[in-house]
Amino acid sequence: MKHVVYLSRAVRPLTDQDLQHLLDQSRHDNARNGITGVLFYSHGNIAQLFEGEDAIADTLFARIAQDGRHSHVRKLIDKPITTRSFSDWSMAFHPLATEGFEALQGFLLPHHIPPAPSSLPIADALLVELVRLAVFGPDPAQPYQHTLPSAP
Repeated sequence: MKHVVYLSRAVRPLTDQDLQHLLDQSRHDNARNGITGVLFYSHGNIAQLFEGEDAIADTLFARIAQDGRHSHVRKLIDKPITTRSFSDWSMAFHPLATEGFEALQGFLLPHHIPPAPSSLPIADALLVELVRLAVFGPDPAQPYQHTLPSAP
């Protein structure tokens, strides 16, 4: 089993209806193929972490890379896992504020690690932290450390 993380850019802004259609399609296909994960969207930016059996995950990424709804598809992580981080999520979705997407992109692209903004909503911070843990594990020596913002 493995997990794959990629970033891409939508070729046009996605409406709520576009996103719902994409999620419905993904959840149906993912449930049938044993794929779990999370998809983030922010102002045309897409980040996704998905996990599944090696051959299925490889086929899925090849299909994603050819999908005309987005461009600049960059696979950032492709690594073996022993257990799923998102076992109960056929495909979770969370729209991220620009600051949240920059924080997520920062630890996925370690040469560009911005400090996490204190204005990051708690829900965004929790999901970004969850993906960080799924990608890097609980090792505190990993490149991105984040303290959750305090509640208002």
